[in-house]
Amino acid sequence: MAVIELSDVSKVFGPTRRGERPVTAVDGVPLRVEAGQIAGIIGHSGAGKSTVVRLVNGLEKPSSGTVTVDGTTITGLPERRLRAVRLGIGMIFQQFNLFSSRTVWGNVAYPLRVAKVPTARHRERISELLHFVGLADRAHSYPDQLSGGQKQRVGIARALATSPKVLLADEATSALDPETTRDVLALLRKVNVELGVTIVVITHEMAVVRSIADRVVVMERGRVVEDGPAFDVFSQPAHPTTQRFVRTVVDDVPTGATLESLRANHSGRIVSLSYRDGSRPGSEVFAELISAGVGFELVHGGLADVRGRSFGTLTLALSGPDAAVDHAIGRLRDRAAVTEVA
Repeated sequence: MAVIELSDVSKVFGPTRRGERPVTAVDGVPLRVEAGQIAGIIGHSGAGKSTVVRLVNGLEKPSSGTVTVDGTTITGLPERRLRAVRLGIGMIFQQFNLFSSRTVWGNVAYPLRVAKVPTARHRERISELLHFVGLADRAHSYPDQLSGGQKQRVGIARALATSPKVLLADEATSALDPETTRDVLALLRKVNVELGVTIVVITHEMAVVRSIADRVVVMERGRVVEDGPAFDVFSQPAHPTTQRFVRTVVDDVPTGATLESLRANHSGRIVSLSYRDGSRPGSEVFAELISAGVGFELVHGGLADVRGRSFGTLTLALSGPDAAVDHAIGRLRDRAAVTEVA
């Protein structure tokens, strides 16, 4: 069942001044996020991904197409009815957006007041959430007394206050260091698994998508250029934009200056072994080379995991008699896709 569905949605802004041209931020986007999924929407600045988020929570109205959230088509709804839909959508932000004058407790209490949740229920709900995000001991601290990771945990607790079915995370880890990013992503996975919340993560970092997403949507210039299960998108990216993103987290078959450098620094024949089926090459690969009397050195590449499945490319420099190297390459082809690059 789809919790979020965009059908041929476009959003055009402007012009706001005479002589300006209108700007198409989102152009005919289809999007379907199933209940319980974590979907990662990735793109460079200006790709339209943040506008998609604002269309989903009703902060922007589409110029064309329809937006449906949890079975309700929100396109054209009056603000009064949109407010009710937004109670089912939590939101966390890059800059946290906490109230500096309120304590952690007060920040989490705020959406409960807006939603008119009975005051008698506040204490139980806030305590429950602060324990869930690991901040029960900081309930009476103010935001300027917290680290960036703690602030984002408060943001997550606040977003969950009204028990939403959907959580939208717009560049939620961009202001955090790598270790804190891992902790926050682990908390988002916990929200997904333990609370059953459907999550949409907006980011320009492929490493974030790789570590958390079940599904990946790649955007460029307002359009969706690739969409599929995370492992498929990472292991066999079809669009050039996706390929460039994937290369930021795992090396592919070397080309250009990288290949020239390998040629200059390594003798023998250079071959790349590509793994795309979720398997991880074992010691038998190297045993094949040893048994064939071929020397080898790992000179480029590596493997990555997505949802417990491996993919990537290992590039080796092989040395030895031509006949032995030919025989070894033939045996390796039974185990992986082999490209002889030099």
